[in-house]
Parts: sequence; C-alpha cells; structure tokens
Amino acid sequence: MLRQFLRKSKTIVSLVRGLKRLVALTRRRSIITKYLASNKIRKLQLGSGPTFLDGWLTSDIDLQPGHLYLDATKPFPFDNGVFDYIYSEHMIEHIPWHDGLFMLRECRRVLKPDGTIRIATPDLRVLLGLASGGPSSERYIKWITDTFLNGLNIYKDSFVINNAFRNWGHQFLYDGELLEMALSQAGFSNISRCSIGESDDKNLRGIESHGQNTGADEMAAFETMVFEAKGLVLPGTRNTAGDQRSGPMSDRHSLSSSTARPTLGSI
Repeated sequence: MLRQFLRKSKTIVSLVRGLKRLVALTRRRSIITKYLASNKIRKLQLGSGPTFLDGWLTSDIDLQPGHLYLDATKPFPFDNGVFDYIYSEHMIEHIPWHDGLFMLRECRRVLKPDGTIRIATPDLRVLLGLASGGPSSERYIKWITDTFLNGLNIYKDSFVINNAFRNWGHQFLYDGELLEMALSQAGFSNISRCSIGESDDKNLRGIESHGQNTGADEMAAFETMVFEAKGLVLPGTRNTAGDQRSGPMSDRHSLSSSTARPTLGSI
C-alpha cells in the first residue's frame, strides 16, 4: 500500500511540475516581448535562482516567481544578436561539458556582435589546491564541513573535494584553462579573468551574489573564478559558434528539461 501511494504521489508531483512548466512556457513570450520593449540595454541572466538584478531579464530552469523559464541546455527562445550582456553565476557547473559548450554557443548567438558575457563558477584548481594547506584553505575546509557535511567531524581536503564533485547537482567543474577553452570554442574572443565584483564595464560591476546567498562572502570569493569575453570575433580568430544550430527558437524546445539544478543558495 505504501509503495503504491508513493508511486502515485511521485506521479502527481510530476504532473503538477509539468503543468507549472507549461504555464511558464505560455507566459514566456510576453515576458520576453515586454522586457525587450522596455530596455535599450538588454541584459540576460542565466540560472538566476532567487536573485533579481535591476534591469536584467532573470531566467532559471527552476520555476521562480517573476523569472523567465529557460532551460540553458536547450535552444534559447531569442533571435540572433539580441542582448548586450549575458551573466551566469554558479550555474554552468550544474550541467555536463557538452551541454555547457552548447549553452555558451547559444549565448554567443543571442549576444550582439560587441556584446559581453560574464561567467562565475567554482575554480577546480582552487579545490584541488586545498591539499596544499594554508589559512584560507583551512577556513574553507572547515566552512564546507560544518555547513554542508552534516555529522562529519573530520576536516580533510579529500572530503571537501569529493563533495564538490558530487553535491548540489554538480556535473562538471572547470578550471581557468578549461573555461577559457570552452569560451573560445563557443566563438568568444577577448577572454579575460576578473576579480569578483570588478569589471571595466560598469554594467558588470558588483553583480555577484553567491556570497550573499551562501552567507559567506569570503568563502565564495575564495572558491570562485570569474571570466569575461566578447562576442566580437577579431580578425584571425575562428568563430566556432556557427558550427552549431542557430536561429530563433520556438517555445516547444524547452518542454524537456535537464537534471534539476539547485538555485544559487547552494554552492
């Protein structure tokens, strides 16, 4: 009896989620149209979770009130060259490598030729470097263990590194070299590494919120790397974005979603 009840409950939950997603899809076109009509500088945030950035079109695969429903592993529901800026914070690590590359290519497609993308994600090199020790590493190991590894009173880098690969729905962790490679393969140029909260562009300064959402600004800054890149392809730079399917997409492409991803409140 209990097993049958649980099966029915899972089916009901799945149906409710499907209906909510369908409602979100029916509203999506009007949200996009309204945003584009009311913003001269157009900015898209992917995987926004509970965060609202003023002047940005915030989107997430999780159904958040006031957000655009968008599965970043599917073709984006925008025409080519629509946005001036795209921003993603602690999101790309929640999807596999090939999906991440597809997402970046879609970002390249919907950006204006001189548009800018900003990506913040955990730095694999920092995590692997925990084994080398040091005050910052020790504080980070203690914070992760006390906050996320319930019942574990062993402060070891190996537990924290394993946790980073397996917890919070993480699928693929990047180091700086890999993220730069992915951006380049997606057709971006002028790729540069930035400090959290800092940018040469005023529209991209102070927009990181992972530290606020986790309640630990120092730890978020320690684990996070930030890259910016331009959509403009310089002479002599190969643009690989055109190698993939592109063009305006209909809403039907997003009916199927990827593995559920936690919001920014997770690591």
